[in-house]
Amino acid sequence: MACNAAADMFCRYQGASSGVAVIAIYSVKGGVGKTTLAANLAWCASQTSGWKTLLWDIDAAGGAAFLLGVDPPKKRTADSVFARERAPEKAVVHTPFPGLDLLPADQSLWQLDAQLSALGKKRRLASLAEELGKSYRRIILDCPPVLNQISAQAMRAADVVIVPLPPSPLSARAFKLVAEEVKGAGKHHPPMLPVLSMVDRRRNLHRDALAANPSWPVIPLASAVEQCAVHRAPVGAFAPSSPAARDFDLLWRAIESKLKQRKAS
Repeated sequence: MACNAAADMFCRYQGASSGVAVIAIYSVKGGVGKTTLAANLAWCASQTSGWKTLLWDIDAAGGAAFLLGVDPPKKRTADSVFARERAPEKAVVHTPFPGLDLLPADQSLWQLDAQLSALGKKRRLASLAEELGKSYRRIILDCPPVLNQISAQAMRAADVVIVPLPPSPLSARAFKLVAEEVKGAGKHHPPMLPVLSMVDRRRNLHRDALAANPSWPVIPLASAVEQCAVHRAPVGAFAPSSPAARDFDLLWRAIESKLKQRKAS
């Protein structure tokens, strides 16, 4: 495929990691900027890299739709996708951003753990992702902060797991819990990429966390990131020259690198 100005980044990444890839954004703790991270990475996948991208929200809180400027679904039918009462592509909605679609969550997913347990299908989420992969090259999972059937299924479906962690002494413990969950996916479990989120370099505790984990990507506690909820859009859409937009871009490049390593192994 010949590259033009609009497709330059797409062509650059296509050789690095062709085929569909599932990226799970997962934390055992809420309030760490997980959904904001998922929305911004989905934007980077579609706008920076040029991949046709799906953000699949499996967190019953349903914050991804709000951050992408999509009105919440009128009917609570997200669970019907997992029950195979509704084809997953029928539940997908478009966002204001070209190449970026959303499979929204709703409160029916509060019972998803029990539903998956009753179904007895350990790879239901993975099989649904494979179906969606016929239409999308990158699928971003916004996972709920739980340790149950939902997280286990997400780990089986994922090609890489992004773990947002607050810069605190509890970060290492939280990462250990996630690592145990990921390894439970089996011998060929997906690689993990920890990310220090909501970092304020003015705080000693945060600087200590940065010093202790110098190789981890960093997403700052920045006004531009907070403004995502005001603009109902990812940072790159309304503040493309901001340091926060640069940090999301760098993180996305690190994810593509992880995917390339997984493909080569």
